[in-house]
Amino acid sequence: MASRSYLQHDFQTINHIIDVIMKGAIFFSSKYGSTGQYANWIGEATGLPVFDMKRSKQDPDPFDFLILGAPIIYHKVYHHKWIKRKWKGIQDLPILFFTVSGAPAGSKLDGWIRDSFPENILKKLQHVALLGRQNPRELTWWDRQMLIIGSKRNKDPKAAREELEGFEYMDKESIAPIVEWARKFENAVEFSG
Repeated sequence: MASRSYLQHDFQTINHIIDVIMKGAIFFSSKYGSTGQYANWIGEATGLPVFDMKRSKQDPDPFDFLILGAPIIYHKVYHHKWIKRKWKGIQDLPILFFTVSGAPAGSKLDGWIRDSFPENILKKLQHVALLGRQNPRELTWWDRQMLIIGSKRNKDPKAAREELEGFEYMDKESIAPIVEWARKFENAVEFSG
């Protein structure tokens, strides 16, 4: 039979381990559902809670690391103001930021992100670009009109056609780098004495 002091030491060790396990969360915004779908897939794969920036009252401050996700709408990060508003409380946390759009990773997408955030935020965000979907039948009248205008000005014939006809690039396997990043924190446990 174990002595009382030995058991007490074990409970202290267990409590210390519980205290240092890092807690993370996923916060996302979505207009037509693609970003929400990716956020939920990431949540299922990691076990992290998922919160909608627009609908949830959950504060991101109490978490130890964050995954933030947003679509690109009109060449800007959707709900970029939410991230700016919360920045003071989360700026010291590890943050992975994913965007969802029809544009692949590259200079065009990088420019849109740069236009959405000041330099102090850009330096801190680790970015992963995910491809989404756009169904013209689901768009608001305004968004549809903007895409029609945009397609006429777009010099890339493939992108211009996609603005008019839509696209479907959703890929559950593309979340792998995000899941791998989050899993680094699952084992972030320090043992002492």
